[in-house]
Amino acid sequence: MGSRCEPRKTIAVPVRIFGTDRDGRVFSENVSTIDVSQHGVKLGGVRAHLQVDEIVGLSFGKNKAHFRVRWTGAAGTPAEGTVGLLNLTPEKPLWDFVLPHGIDAFQTQRKTDRRRWPRVKCSVSVEIRRVGHSVIWGRASDISEGGCFVEMPIPLAADTRLEIALWIGDVKLQAQGKVVSVAPGFGNGVCFLDLVPEHLEHLRRFIQSIAPHPHQAIAQVKHSGA
Repeated sequence: MGSRCEPRKTIAVPVRIFGTDRDGRVFSENVSTIDVSQHGVKLGGVRAHLQVDEIVGLSFGKNKAHFRVRWTGAAGTPAEGTVGLLNLTPEKPLWDFVLPHGIDAFQTQRKTDRRRWPRVKCSVSVEIRRVGHSVIWGRASDISEGGCFVEMPIPLAADTRLEIALWIGDVKLQAQGKVVSVAPGFGNGVCFLDLVPEHLEHLRRFIQSIAPHPHQAIAQVKHSGA
């Protein structure tokens, strides 16, 4: 079911990845893609030993983006040297080829969110519980008043109903939720269904506290464009 929501394009194009490896050493390598999707990319031929959840840079031609390492192939196996990355800004142009579009309700949700609520990057611990199942821990990498993207290695199926709890500081915000997108190997887009008013207000204040101010955003764009 996940593949219908996040189809991948099998394509080998040269890219450069750079950042800090798990030993704290700076690295920069020219490698190749194996497949690419709207939210992520699988790379092959990576020599650096990368730490899962580390942020790395990737450049393709003149375009650059930041990715989070979601998994790495185990040493001594056929998967050694392969790496799965999650695109932290999938809305920004990076590739010069067309990617397949699946049933990606989360993209529609993101566009709607931009009109109604600010969506900001974050790192928030999340608990997800389905009826009759144990708790799944994940991390929200972006959030709005209407939902969030939860990073987890084995995503849930689209339309799954669940209970979601977000740990914001010492406060546990709880709500019913629904999976609105699936990014295989990366996570789920989840919309909130019934945040109680006091939890919604707490979430709103949190988003306002971490959202970049306009002058900061301008400064960041100028810096990254240098």
